[in-house]
Amino acid sequence: MKLPANVAAPILALSLTCLIACGGGFLPPAERLASAEAAARSATELGASKDPKASLHLKLAQEQIDQAKALMKDGDNKRADLVLQRAGSDAELAVMLAKENNANAEVQKAKERVNSIKAGR
Repeated sequence: MKLPANVAAPILALSLTCLIACGGGFLPPAERLASAEAAARSATELGASKDPKASLHLKLAQEQIDQAKALMKDGDNKRADLVLQRAGSDAELAVMLAKENNANAEVQKAKERVNSIKAGR
């Protein structure tokens, strides 16, 4: 039995809407995963482990990345995306804290050089 076009189109649209609403249309957040992993690598390379706050946020980010990978494996891509948003934020915060720590160390070195120059005069 062939349905008239004015009936078939709404039925098809409703079917697609139901499929998407049930979670079948949420793609794996691969781009967000790559972004969070890159930020975590940057924090590590910048020496986040040297600063307690940066180290904590880096650890949180890594745990969340692992959790998101497990969620993606289970097909819960929407929740994985939310976890990766948090992971990316924690990793970026670790990057900023590591940069701040490095800048403070440079300032301290510069002060020591100035003081040694003043003492030499």
